[in-house]
Amino acid sequence: MVVSTPTALPLHPPGAADPVRPDWARPAGDVEETFLRSARVSLLHGAGDGTVYRHGQNSWSPTGWRRMSDAPLRVANPVRRQTADDASWDDPARHHSSWLIAVDRGADVLLLGCLEGETPRLHADRDVLAAWTETGREALWVLLVGPERDVFARYRDLLADRWGVLPAHPGTVWSSWYSLYETVSRADLDRIVPQLPALGFDTVQLDDGWEEVVGDWHPNGKFAAGMADTAASIRDRGMRPGLWIAPFIALPSSRTAQRHAAMLLRDADGAPVAAGTNWGSPYWTFDFTRADARELLAETIGRAVHDWGFTYLKLDFVNAGAVAGARGADVDREAAYRLAVETVREAAGPDAYLLGSGAPVFPSLGVLNAVRTGPDVAPMWDNYATDDPSDATARNALTNAVHRLWLRGLIGLDPDAAYFRRRRNLLGDEQMQWLRDCATLSGFKAVSDPPEWVEPADLDALRAFLAEDPATEQVDRYRWRVGDRLVDFRPAVEGEAGHYPL
Repeated sequence: MVVSTPTALPLHPPGAADPVRPDWARPAGDVEETFLRSARVSLLHGAGDGTVYRHGQNSWSPTGWRRMSDAPLRVANPVRRQTADDASWDDPARHHSSWLIAVDRGADVLLLGCLEGETPRLHADRDVLAAWTETGREALWVLLVGPERDVFARYRDLLADRWGVLPAHPGTVWSSWYSLYETVSRADLDRIVPQLPALGFDTVQLDDGWEEVVGDWHPNGKFAAGMADTAASIRDRGMRPGLWIAPFIALPSSRTAQRHAAMLLRDADGAPVAAGTNWGSPYWTFDFTRADARELLAETIGRAVHDWGFTYLKLDFVNAGAVAGARGADVDREAAYRLAVETVREAAGPDAYLLGSGAPVFPSLGVLNAVRTGPDVAPMWDNYATDDPSDATARNALTNAVHRLWLRGLIGLDPDAAYFRRRRNLLGDEQMQWLRDCATLSGFKAVSDPPEWVEPADLDALRAFLAEDPATEQVDRYRWRVGDRLVDFRPAVEGEAGHYPL
């Protein structure tokens, strides 16, 4: 094993009272750990054609294990990649990853991960792991070698020591999205919300469809009584009001984008950066190194939380805050994203529950309560029209979520909604059970089915799902004990081809 370009030791790993040993390594139980402070690290991993673990940048980015000789796990479509992964470091030839990478060498697993650094990136081929920071500035890395679960657990604990943990619980969530989508109205909520407490829900999250237009965060005509009244109608039923909002982005047609054009993030030629594509249009983002952009963001969040009364926020498309662009200050782009989410946290207050969807995981640690762990779920297992692992299907959502379960205890994990309805649903019983078990293991139970869409027997199953908190134990990479059942996710994750869909 060869490690290149470290700085001189001793150095202090996070939470350590004394420097590490002069040979850079010390044991942590069954795990050997080595701390490195360097802008670039490379090493011979010795795994040959073993498997490599790739972690995507944001919620929707493909995450999981691949054999070294397989094609890299990536989003091939460049338009989709701009939304669902980090387009700046895409590599069609080598396995590439954000903030950590791991290889299974058979006898043990070797993990190289960042503990603090500016947009850390890594890649692997059959011989070498390489890690660097986008800015070329020094970072703190850790190299861990040992049994797979112990290695990932130790890395999680080191990150928790460095960034802290916000252990708030999301509750049991009913979301409007996967039933009503953008057609949601106050009349829908007035019909559905009174039925939810008896089923065991304690949070109601109103999703996309309430706003005038993305970027203009004021209620449209379907919510004529206003958002404070909407939140009160949920709170009066004894539940927490939750709201979907995408405060880092604006459609070009929005008044906000037109009135605050100076705040938009621009490229080197001065044109607004297309931070992604949705709603049939590219969308823009803001330069959050600007004080006025952060003030606008704080005003938006403060209105939603303190004026309207929504104390649970689903913050969507927040990866836009980390896209490449010509910012007004010389700040690393993931640091600029963190500055924006810290602005949200300060404006919302410490007791608000903040869930990031599309969230870059590493720079969200210690600020957001939870992150979505995969692409959108859907009431279908696969989609014949696409092989993109970031597209909205139940298999893609489950695959990503399972491969991120090791993060539980560091940040909240939202695997997206489970299903109980039979109508408007192409999922089989086993597939729906996998989604429910993953939700239980993630510690985040959300459902979007209106009660009238669920058969009486399935309503009983829904009540039990929300109420039960079974003991869980990991058996191996893909098998878990959930209560008295052994759950095996391998058939779901590997599928007929024996690996992720390409």
